[in-house]
Amino acid sequence: MFRLNNLLLFFFIFFLNTQQLSANEKIAFINLEKILSTSNLGKSLLREIQNQNNENIDELKKNEIELKNDQDQLNKIKNIISEDEYKNKLNLLEQKINNFRNKKNQMVEEIEQKRNLELENFFSKINPIIQDYMNKNSIDILFDQKNVFIGKSSSDITDLLIKEINKKFN
Repeated sequence: MFRLNNLLLFFFIFFLNTQQLSANEKIAFINLEKILSTSNLGKSLLREIQNQNNENIDELKKNEIELKNDQDQLNKIKNIISEDEYKNKLNLLEQKINNFRNKKNQMVEEIEQKRNLELENFFSKINPIIQDYMNKNSIDILFDQKNVFIGKSSSDITDLLIKEINKKFN
């Protein structure tokens, strides 16, 4: 029994000492969304994606207006034309609507792919800057602010990194 108590005491002291050693690591956190939205490189990336999205929206709105006009025209002449001719025109309109939906889905998919590719490119560009900053300031671990429950404001290095990124890519 005496040996078991000594053994437990030894393990307790050993693990207590290893906890103290790992507490000397310097930890910081950053807000990646803020870096993306306020750095010059991130702003230009987001602006480019937004412009492309706005162009797509404008084109889709024009197509939607054309389809509504075609539908209104078809409803106006519904009673004037023969039933076969009406069915043919209705089928053509349904094909146009399906093409519109497919085009819309394709545009959404393309903009999402472009956004993901551009974000990946953005993070690959800023990663060396972050690594260099971490090395210069002896930071061992860097967290995203979303994953930090509470921390000292002095541990938030977001604004410092934004300045570094703007210096590099200005």
